[in-house]
Amino acid sequence: MIIHKSHSKNDMIELINLLNLPIVFSHQDNKKMIHEKLISVLKTTFEIKSNYFKIETKQDLIDFLINKNPKKTLNVKEKNDVMLIAKHIINYCKNNYNIDTSVKYNTHKEIEDDLDYIRQFGDIPSVRRCCKLIKNDPNFVNIKFEPVISPQVKKELEQKIYTKQVHLNILKVRIGTPENPVVVYFD
Repeated sequence: MIIHKSHSKNDMIELINLLNLPIVFSHQDNKKMIHEKLISVLKTTFEIKSNYFKIETKQDLIDFLINKNPKKTLNVKEKNDVMLIAKHIINYCKNNYNIDTSVKYNTHKEIEDDLDYIRQFGDIPSVRRCCKLIKNDPNFVNIKFEPVISPQVKKELEQKIYTKQVHLNILKVRIGTPENPVVVYFD
């Protein structure tokens, strides 16, 4: 079995940890070593932990590894093109949605077509940002441009939001009577 070359070392390590596979590895191991360890484990029996990749069986895991990494759908040139389109749309949004100040666009239809194209690459932060900014455009009130985000990136974004939350411990003291004793709450 050959693992598709689009799976990087870090992707394979993340997969091993996420699925709780019985593989012992070091971060000093290179991609080839981890590849060999994965293949050797696939020859044995093991349990797969529930995950957001929706891999439930050993065959699902093999299919996932043989096929192209779904997280890496763009090559460098394509990603640069998507980033450039996103930058033009962000520039349009920053200029108060005035199409006359845009270098690239002459009509709102061109912007709409570009947004339809790039929204499928929602894993790129600039794409998410331009989809968020375009929501305030009065020319696109009835059209929703929701970026398509992979489960891995959704999970990362949720964790990022959770770590930024501020939790305050507040002490509330109520003085009571013998029938109602003192109660201390920590919220």
